[in-house]
Amino acid sequence: MKCDCERCEIKSIFFATIRESELDKYCNNRIEKEVKPGDIIIHQGGHIEEFIYIKQGLVKLYRDTPHGQQIISLGKPFDFVSLLSVFANDTYSYSVSALNSGVVCIFSIQEIRQLIHENGDFAIKLISVMNRMSERILFDYLDLNQKRLIGRIASVLLYFADTYGLKKFELPITRREIAQLIGMSIENVIRCISDLRRDEILNVYGKRIEIIDIKMLRKIRSVN
Repeated sequence: MKCDCERCEIKSIFFATIRESELDKYCNNRIEKEVKPGDIIIHQGGHIEEFIYIKQGLVKLYRDTPHGQQIISLGKPFDFVSLLSVFANDTYSYSVSALNSGVVCIFSIQEIRQLIHENGDFAIKLISVMNRMSERILFDYLDLNQKRLIGRIASVLLYFADTYGLKKFELPITRREIAQLIGMSIENVIRCISDLRRDEILNVYGKRIEIIDIKMLRKIRSVN
């Protein structure tokens, strides 16, 4: 198997820090696994044995708590979804599940850890990736919590519109999952989506969303 995917960040780290003669070992040991909607990619509390990278599809990172599920973040292609726990603990502190059909790339965690010990340039680049991912999750969380409810809904809808590159798409998460992501009740989520439809900013057909006035939706997102 070749590391030939365009825009693959792990490939770019390998190419920049590993001799070409060593690259095939890591590429050949890599496993690609197809996932379906709802498949659990990482189990909270599960032993960390793999280094996982999203090649295709969307995922959600979440924690199961005594009060229910708490969504930490959404992940998309080229995200390292295992990075938040993989070098800090022996077990995962959160779960990751597929929101739609996709593909994950899996490396042996032992091989990656050995490479970190032996190759300082690789370690530094990987730390940089980890920091960017942690910062994105933190800043997204802070940004959402500074917005009014309608701005939070607009942010979620525009996230998927920008990810798909489309104004018409099927939401891969439920109203309840939106509520878990933005820290509001499902009733408020439903009400806000209905308000956006009433104001002719959206057309809504179940999980099918059509953004009619994307400029207005972006304006709503930008207002705290």
